[in-house]
Amino acid sequence: MDSKAKATLSFSDGRPSVEFPIYGGSVGPDVIDVRSLYAKTGAFTYDPGFMSTASCKSSITYIDGDQGVLQHRGYSIETLIENCDFLEVAYLILRGKLPNAAEKKEFDHTVTIHTMVHEQLARFYSGFRRDAHPMAVLCGVVGGMAAFYHDSLDINDPTHRMISEFRLIAKMPTVVAMTYKYNIGQPFMYPRNDLGYVENFMRMMFGVPCEEYRPNPVLVRALEKILILHMDHEQNASTSTVRLAGSSGANPFACIAAGIASLWGPAHGGANEAVLKMLDEIGDVSNIDRFIAKAKDPHEVQKLMGFGHRVYKNYDPRARLIQGACHDVLAELGLEDNKMFKLAMALEKVALEDEYFVKRKLFPNVDFYSGIVYKALGIPVSMFTALFALARTVGWIAQWNEMIGDADQKIGRPRQLFLGETAAKFVPLAQRR
Repeated sequence: MDSKAKATLSFSDGRPSVEFPIYGGSVGPDVIDVRSLYAKTGAFTYDPGFMSTASCKSSITYIDGDQGVLQHRGYSIETLIENCDFLEVAYLILRGKLPNAAEKKEFDHTVTIHTMVHEQLARFYSGFRRDAHPMAVLCGVVGGMAAFYHDSLDINDPTHRMISEFRLIAKMPTVVAMTYKYNIGQPFMYPRNDLGYVENFMRMMFGVPCEEYRPNPVLVRALEKILILHMDHEQNASTSTVRLAGSSGANPFACIAAGIASLWGPAHGGANEAVLKMLDEIGDVSNIDRFIAKAKDPHEVQKLMGFGHRVYKNYDPRARLIQGACHDVLAELGLEDNKMFKLAMALEKVALEDEYFVKRKLFPNVDFYSGIVYKALGIPVSMFTALFALARTVGWIAQWNEMIGDADQKIGRPRQLFLGETAAKFVPLAQRR
């Protein structure tokens, strides 16, 4: 990584100017390397929310929010969605290239034979309340997997990392489906090795032992597209959490559990839950105009959920891709006339045509459409974020692995701007008022 130029920092108080190297990536904004800032000046940078800070270097995912671009390893998300299945994209994100036929077959086989979980892990669920939020259960179960698979926790051993990688990707659908089954009081469904990754998950979610479950290919493909679209999304909050936890040397199961906890937040993975709650609040197509008016009013706290994005200042490319699948699912299930789905489609139309939202580029995002698809598939709102975690596990592992191999990576230790007391006078307890 060679410096392409220098940035000079000048001070108005007479301190000498200092220089910092500027690096350019293969695409995207340049970065100013300020690692030596404190040593040279005694000052820190201040950047809450990391609005202008690159926390790492990566070659996995690239986003251009202004142009609405999402790429994995140089391939556009549009190309991958139309031509690949879930495990093929997973191989690309993890290995850095698309597999050939033999590599794909071996990768699929390895994932498939690791889908079962330790039988003692199944009993682990009985320690949770039946009505516990699925994400609470998922945090505990995934973190607890380190106690069941402690033979592959040496993060400095590439073989151990690979074994943990396969275990997490293979078992996450099983664990998520078991979380759902436990919540509704149905028996766990064991995975089947003759089914594909997404088919297997849907069977474990919706199948029961007393009858055969036959996945609908239209529904399987729609869900597969959603999972691919959520697989990785650069340095978001949960991915940064995984990297931060991993920087301390924590085992991969603990790191993924930390990512799940971060994803649970309503501003991150819980956004599609908020979309369904908003639709419930609107209630009827006749109420849309009133709701939109409140969303436009700066004096109201009302927000239009599922529209706009922190990074994308153009149309979210993932939303455009899942929009078609959303309509396919509704048509396949005969739900176009369902009250909630008619409401969602009417709201979509208004937001896409209303000058207020178009001018501000508040287009429907992936959360808007994925929530509708999940609802149509019969997946309860409380499980939405758990499915997000299932998909994002691939990206988390790839990012964690990349961090482990980065010689520049150090334990994460952000600095602060301290504004508290500096010389408080101690008063004995008996004298305090």
